[in-house]
Amino acid sequence: MSVSQNGQHVPADILVTGGGGFLGSAIVRKLNNRGDRVRSLSRKFYPVLAEMGVEQFRADIGDASAVNKAVQNVDTVFHVAAKAGVWGRYEDFYHANVVGTRTVINACMANRVSTLVYTSSPSVVFDGSNMEGVDESVPYPQHYHAHYPKTKAMAEQEIVRATGEGLNAVILRPHLIWGPGDPHMAPRIIKRAKRLRRVGKGDNRVDTIYINNAADAHLLAADKLKRRPDLSGRIYFISQDDPILLWEMVNAILTAGGLEPIKGTLPQWTAWCIGSLLEFIYRAFRLNGEPQMTRFVANELATAHWFDISAAKKDLGYRPAVSTQEGLKRLAEWLMEKEVPKVRLRLR
Repeated sequence: MSVSQNGQHVPADILVTGGGGFLGSAIVRKLNNRGDRVRSLSRKFYPVLAEMGVEQFRADIGDASAVNKAVQNVDTVFHVAAKAGVWGRYEDFYHANVVGTRTVINACMANRVSTLVYTSSPSVVFDGSNMEGVDESVPYPQHYHAHYPKTKAMAEQEIVRATGEGLNAVILRPHLIWGPGDPHMAPRIIKRAKRLRRVGKGDNRVDTIYINNAADAHLLAADKLKRRPDLSGRIYFISQDDPILLWEMVNAILTAGGLEPIKGTLPQWTAWCIGSLLEFIYRAFRLNGEPQMTRFVANELATAHWFDISAAKKDLGYRPAVSTQEGLKRLAEWLMEKEVPKVRLRLR
């Protein structure tokens, strides 16, 4: 991934782990559109990637032999694959997020990959309290209430350690990615529309990031790291640079889906206690599925978490190209076309 002297992009061989996922496929699409030769490593086969001519490797991210094969002869790796979520077995999160990241690091170093961009999450520094305008210097918390942020923090530290051994890598922390094609946040909000309650006072602002902007930031990070190896080992928050009231965003998604805004409320302490009780019940009785509330979710829904992205602006040249308002318009169009008819059938 490089730029020639006359400003023309020189196509490169690039691997995207998790290339069939929401963010991964957006990165793949942008790379493909600018002429790079892209391959993907995922557990499943994705027809949409095949249509773009993307070479697909099907394997578990912890399979060292398979990952090494996928990394051979590539110039740049975007490590996007991860196990996300607020509930599940610690072993599964650890395998995907920590062991998987170690496997990618080892393959990159063995194959002399010049550039690695690792996708993390701001949740790695969330301690349950308000975080307003904090930058990358904020430390990891002493305790976590979910396996996902804990294992992603461990993976970040693996990346940083590896940069001290010669790996050229940067870490990005996109917060609450959304937009057309979203398989997580928007569909979950719409599916639970009738049961949703506002948690806390409702005055907490949060960062989000539109899918295209998140993908842009990843390409910028890789391109910039090529020219500035001194950035290796650094971590960057990326967002819309436009903190929004969390419940205003939730209601905007509901409105985009043609549904009524949330009316009921629930105090944060009550939600936290309910989450704690449900966590105990699910563990004690080994119930399948996911609790309707957890301690981590209760704190996330009731607190402010928005971040200073000055470093990403300065070092990477990042600016969100798609505004929140324009993004919501695009999301509404997609929901009306793809999701809302299905969701309304489920809600009846």
